[in-house]
Amino acid sequence: MDLNYIKGVNLGNWLVLEKWMNPALFDGTTADDEYYLPTQLDPAVYEARIRTHRAEYINERDFATIKSWGLNSVRIPVPYFIFGDRAPFIGCIDELDKAFNWAEKYGLTILIDLHTAPMSQNGFDNGGISGVCKWAQLPDEVEFVLSVLERLSKRYGHRRALMGIEIINEPNTATCWPMANVTERYKAVDPELAEGTGPIAFDWLKNFYITAYHRLRDADKGALPTDKVVVFHDGFDIEQWKDFMRGPDGKLAPEFKNVVLDTHQYLMTAETMGCPQTAEGYDDFVRNTYAPMIAEMSEYFPVIVGEWCLFNSVGCGVDTHGGQSVLNGEEGAQVETLTAEQKRSLYRGLAESQLAAWSKGSGFYYWNYKLLTDTVNTPGWIGWDAWDLGRCIAQNWFPVQK
Repeated sequence: MDLNYIKGVNLGNWLVLEKWMNPALFDGTTADDEYYLPTQLDPAVYEARIRTHRAEYINERDFATIKSWGLNSVRIPVPYFIFGDRAPFIGCIDELDKAFNWAEKYGLTILIDLHTAPMSQNGFDNGGISGVCKWAQLPDEVEFVLSVLERLSKRYGHRRALMGIEIINEPNTATCWPMANVTERYKAVDPELAEGTGPIAFDWLKNFYITAYHRLRDADKGALPTDKVVVFHDGFDIEQWKDFMRGPDGKLAPEFKNVVLDTHQYLMTAETMGCPQTAEGYDDFVRNTYAPMIAEMSEYFPVIVGEWCLFNSVGCGVDTHGGQSVLNGEEGAQVETLTAEQKRSLYRGLAESQLAAWSKGSGFYYWNYKLLTDTVNTPGWIGWDAWDLGRCIAQNWFPVQK
């Protein structure tokens, strides 16, 4: 398919869990991630919780809502155990099947995003297991991920709703590793299991992406048609990819067709890079850093901003230190520091400037469609409603798309 301009939203926390987006799912446990949740619950209780969550969190009506907001695509994070072949985790291929049927009914496309890998590609809680980043060091698990990509391609490659497949979400590279401070911010439950944890080298990642591309396209393996896109994440360093997949003439080599670069740009990350925590500081950063960066890289690949949102420390009333919540031991504001009108002005301005920056590329997916955290009645969560696109639209912070 031609890559029409993407106006999309992520269905995060549906098939890949993130505790902060639905803390109640982890009640009665000390687990902070999906890896340890089933180790602390009776198997029947675990299965009941997961199946109920999946059935209730996203359904047909949500696809109708997304369409009504003027959006045209959803990015769906899926786990490596989607096919149900990695006990004790419960597969979720039936849910993805339903999503394709809903998407086709409402005229939306789907980007399947492989969001986790065994022993994790990043060490984040959203990578499946906190404080562990060893997947790239385990050849059998690398091969397993390739097999998951192949199976997804075979199952959905010819579906009308499929926009494409993203090879792996947010691999944590040497560029990001010190800033993410993984081993401190995400403490490993089992230090022995985490032994050897470290960043993924760019040379390794580039080779893996090329292997994955060919496996996805190979008629005997993935059979992904060339009119569907293969998406790769920038590993938190967008500048690394200017010579990627290029031929001797500097152009994209002819064997690579319909390849898209995904970059994730959050204001909370900009803050950790020194962006002033003011409305003017954010706006300046978006206009003078994000916009030209997207424009420049779009000369090499179509660029989508696969994750971004309006969340920022000013809206929270406290410095979140890169988006850390009360679950990370951060002290959230107890009362609003901005009036409703001031918040609306802050967020509307940031929505406009970021949407303008992303328009230099090929589109965006807001993170996230929804979260279940009660940011009104639960102390310390002021400002976190900005992660929830539905709440942003309801409060007139984010414009319904035309």
